[in-house]
Amino acid sequence: MPIRKFRSIEEMDAYTWRVPGDPGLYRAMAFVWELARRTNPRRFTPGVYRYRSIEEMNQADDARLEEHIAGRTRTRRLAEDEDGRR
Repeated sequence: MPIRKFRSIEEMDAYTWRVPGDPGLYRAMAFVWELARRTNPRRFTPGVYRYRSIEEMNQADDARLEEHIAGRTRTRRLAEDEDGRR
């Protein structure tokens, strides 16, 4: 990737802005989505869920987030343990 120097912030926008339909926009979006998938893969169970209240929905969201964090922590610890054994 080339290094560019800018004299002002306005000059920076010219290189990053993409218009709808620009193939570079789709490549940039695909890159960001792939990066997010690799760095923080989050799985959502399929389906539609009904809740009796906003509070019940928030509790379910919090539980899913805690499960995700616990899974990431386990995965990270396993990777660290494997690195320590090598």
